[in-house]
Amino acid sequence: MTLGTILIILLILLLIGALPSWGYSRAWGPFPSGILGVVLVIVIILVLMGRI
Repeated sequence: MTLGTILIILLILLLIGALPSWGYSRAWGPFPSGILGVVLVIVIILVLMGRI
């Protein structure tokens, strides 16, 4: 596995974990999963460009 693949898998797992599915986390809004989603998109673009 390359570093890019490991990063993508890790970020996808973090994105799933950041979804506001519990009662106490519903007040957080889209911020945790939104930030991780942006980071995931950036890493995917860098992997496709061959930078990572």
